Amino acid sequence: MKKLLFACLFVVGTAMHVQAQDNSEFKKETIEFIKLTGATSAFENAISQIGGMVADDKKEAYMEEAKGTLGGLYEKMAGLYMEEFTREEVKELTVFYKKKLGEKLAGKQFDLAQKAMMFGQRWGMEVQAIAQKYM
Repeated sequence: MKKLLFACLFVVGTAMHVQAQDNSEFKKETIEFIKLTGATSAFENAISQIGGMVADDKKEAYMEEAKGTLGGLYEKMAGLYMEEFTREEVKELTVFYKKKLGEKLAGKQFDLAQKAMMFGQRWGMEVQAIAQKYM
């Protein structure tokens, strides 16, 4: 009976170890994909903008510490993407973002998102004005 229990625990433990390794590789691939989308430049831009109020003599230390937080952010973002996309889908997306069109999209995505947000805000105000007519 002990041998059977030990064998079961060994099989379960081995399966969990293999799954953890597989999940780790999936996470690495997902982080690579996220970086290809242009997220890195957007985050570094945010760090620079926020650091604009840091004194010049402390800016280097600030930049180093702030950039040090990116790893944790990428880990969390990878978790989100891993919940929504399969490993195969992430691989396909990575292939796309390595192509010329994907690189173009990644380079323009931040600006497009900002402009789209402005459109959305204006639209929201327009709809709010319509709603006020009916109050």
